[in-house]
Amino acid sequence: MAATDKRLPVPLADSVVVIAGGTAGVGLATAHKFAGQGVKKLVIVGRDAARGLDARAAVKSAHPQIDIEFLSADANRASEATRICEFAHQRFGAVHVLVNSTVGPAGPTVLHQIPIGDIESILLAQIMGPLLMCRAVLPYMREQATGVIINVASDAGKLATPGETVIGAAMAGIIMFTRTLAIEAKRNGIRVNVLTPSLIEGTLTNARMMTQPFATKLFEKAREAANLGVAVADDLAELIVFLASPGAAKITGQAISVNGGISAA
Repeated sequence: MAATDKRLPVPLADSVVVIAGGTAGVGLATAHKFAGQGVKKLVIVGRDAARGLDARAAVKSAHPQIDIEFLSADANRASEATRICEFAHQRFGAVHVLVNSTVGPAGPTVLHQIPIGDIESILLAQIMGPLLMCRAVLPYMREQATGVIINVASDAGKLATPGETVIGAAMAGIIMFTRTLAIEAKRNGIRVNVLTPSLIEGTLTNARMMTQPFATKLFEKAREAANLGVAVADDLAELIVFLASPGAAKITGQAISVNGGISAA
C-alpha cells in the first residue's frame, strides 16, 4: 500500500467530538477528559434538558477554552440520531469522534419475571442508540475519510450472567455490531471499538440499580471479584480518550473489558 493511501489520524486538538449520553456518568466524565486533552469543539447529547445545560456549564467552567454545545435529543430514534449528527456537522464542519454512552433503564431481572410485553422495549432501549448514531454519522466520516467511533456496552454481552438475558442479548448485539462495522469502515479510515465494563460506581445508573434487591446481590458479588478495584466513570473516560487519539491509530474492532478483574472476558 502506498504511503498516500494511509489515512492520517486527526489530533485531538483538531477534532470535533460528539458524545451521545454526555450529560452524566461516563459520558460527562469523557467530555471533561476530552476538554482536558485539548479538544476545542464538543457536542454533548442527552434527553434531560436541565441536566444537559448543567453539564455544559460544568465543562465550560472547568475548561473555558472549549466551544461546547448541548443538544436535547433521543438517540434511540432514527430521526433524532440523524438530527444530532447534522447539527454537529453544521455547527463545526465535521464529526471526527463519536462516543455512544447511552444506557437503558432496565436492571437485572431473571427472564421468567420479565413481563413478555416488556421484552421488546427493554431490548430496543439498550441497543438502538449506538446502532442509529453509527449509521447517522457514517456519511460524514466517509466523506472525511477518517473518524473514530467508540461504543459503550457491557460485559453482560460476553459472559452469561443470571438476570441479564435480555440486557446481555442487547450488549452482545452492540459488541458484534461494533466489530463488524470496524471491518466495513476501515477502508474509509474509520476506526470502531467498544468498551465493556461490568460495574461502574458513582453513576446515576449504578445508584438506580442498587435500589433493586436482585441487582444489589448480583453487583455485590461482582464487587468482591474486582481485586484491582471497581471501575469509576473516569476509568472509562481515560480509555475512550486514548482510543480516540492518534496513539490508538492501529486499534479497531476491539471489545475491551474494564472491570477491575471481575472476569477475563
